[in-house]
Amino acid sequence: MIRVCASAVAAMMLLALPAMAAVRPADVSLAGRPDTLVAQDAGRHPLEILGASGIKPGDRVLDVMAGAGYYSELLGRLVGPGGKVFALEQPRGLADPKAKAAWDDLLARTRNVTIIAALPGEAALPGDLDAAFFHLTYHDLYWTSEKYQFPRTDPALFNARLFRALKKGGIVIVIDHVGRPGGDTRVQVDKVHRIDPAVVRADFEKAGFVFVDAVDVLRVPGDNPDTLVFDPSVRGKTDRFYYRFRKP
Repeated sequence: MIRVCASAVAAMMLLALPAMAAVRPADVSLAGRPDTLVAQDAGRHPLEILGASGIKPGDRVLDVMAGAGYYSELLGRLVGPGGKVFALEQPRGLADPKAKAAWDDLLARTRNVTIIAALPGEAALPGDLDAAFFHLTYHDLYWTSEKYQFPRTDPALFNARLFRALKKGGIVIVIDHVGRPGGDTRVQVDKVHRIDPAVVRADFEKAGFVFVDAVDVLRVPGDNPDTLVFDPSVRGKTDRFYYRFRKP
């Protein structure tokens, strides 16, 4: 019988876990933004998220499915006047007059942000990117909604295009709601808007990216992966994973 010492077992277990990145807050001002965005800072930890990202001044960054532009603006501040942020957002999300007014204000505050109004499966991605950023949106590549005019997307095709758009050494940040392991990803996304972290890692590694590390600043023990992320009891407080990948 082969005996394995406890220290060796512990070492093997550590190797099986994602490497954890150090978290150092970014030197980015959070001031001068609308109250609606500031109110989300406590639950999103933006300075820690940006500090651990590896994104730096002068970088060109794609914010994938940017929503209201929460991170588009902060990424713009991080990369500075020598950098550029491309905010990819579906046309429907920009059509509402209030949303358009909010984006107009954001673009006036942050001159190095440009909107790409397109669905992810149809968008012409800018090239020469240093980074791509998904904040609670990667799961939407598995989502389909006739009501919200969001057609079926092929994640593998999108990731292949993203791989080509990034420079060698470019990084991809994926932050998303932790889903239950196994099962049909599209069914889980449609039901609770969560995704199994293992699916995300497998998707990007299949596309040619290398897993770099994980950041645990957004983990919430005890969160039920079967709860819809929009449920008032967990909204803004879900268990979220933060993975970084690199184009070799």
